[in-house]
Amino acid sequence: MCIALPGKNRSTLYNIGMASIPSEIHGQRYISLATFRKNGAAVYTPIWFAEAGNKLYFMTNSKLGKCKRIRNNPQVKIAPCTIRGKITGPEFPATVRFLPPEETARARQAINAKYWLARVPFLWRNTDTYFEITPA
Repeated sequence: MCIALPGKNRSTLYNIGMASIPSEIHGQRYISLATFRKNGAAVYTPIWFAEAGNKLYFMTNSKLGKCKRIRNNPQVKIAPCTIRGKITGPEFPATVRFLPPEETARARQAINAKYWLARVPFLWRNTDTYFEITPA
């Protein structure tokens, strides 16, 4: 049994910092995802993303380089950007994790709701991997 204290929630009771989506990224069409090579060099990629709760979600093909870099180092940087990848705001540290198949429905639904083109199946037939970004 859990007893709730008035005016308190679990994050304040246990001193847990709840990460939230930075206001500079909230509502943007694209973000720049900086993944890191083994030698530490950053690789910037503009991506579509969707927001759900305090998480960001994106999809990609598992054969692309960003998947390999994320497997090696899940620490990334995110920033608002244009469709061509020009960064338009500050960068924020974040952590990325691969979503298991049973958790991809929420990510897919959020992406489909934001981008109508994501609903066209033949354009995304090679997209087989979903990720969850947690801002630091």
